[in-house]
Amino acid sequence: MEFEARWREMWRGLCLEGPNAELLQLLLTRYREPWRAYHTTQHLLECFAHFDFARHLASAPAEIEFALWFHDAVYDPRREDNEEASAKWAEQVLLRAGATEPLRARVHALIMATKHDTAPTSHAGALIVDVDLAILGASEARFDEYETQVRQEYAWVPAFIFRRRRAQILEAFLERNPIYRTALFQERFEALARGNLRRALARLA
Repeated sequence: MEFEARWREMWRGLCLEGPNAELLQLLLTRYREPWRAYHTTQHLLECFAHFDFARHLASAPAEIEFALWFHDAVYDPRREDNEEASAKWAEQVLLRAGATEPLRARVHALIMATKHDTAPTSHAGALIVDVDLAILGASEARFDEYETQVRQEYAWVPAFIFRRRRAQILEAFLERNPIYRTALFQERFEALARGNLRRALARLA
């Protein structure tokens, strides 16, 4: 589904009058910023594809999809509050569209779940985390491309520091048991993700 059609369908699912097309274009422009290599429209489309695969598990799919649209809306590898800034922007958009406070709070929580620093506290949170981490269970070729893209985004970090920090991040994912929170993603991606993570860690060693 093209971006415009998907955007309109998502707003209908929220039962809200969506903003004009300029907001969508602004959002897509953010995902196409020159310093991005992984957190791009490619990642956005992959998230949508994985979510479509698991949409039947969601009780409020439009809320999760809205959070996916905005989860990397603000992304600068030199800052540490990207998720917070993305969630704030999403809340502002929902407020202007007339969304209730509980809806805004749920979306905020979903976006913050993609920071991956704490365990999700809801089924919707578990689902969006699994969607965001599906890249770990991609084919070897796509996973290797992902690792290259992440390094490009952090090209300004000295190699020895990047290797150490990246290994810490990947080891933390590998230590999760399981990596994925939902049975559907565990069945489809768990073994692949563990193989990819082990390969990546061997290269970083």
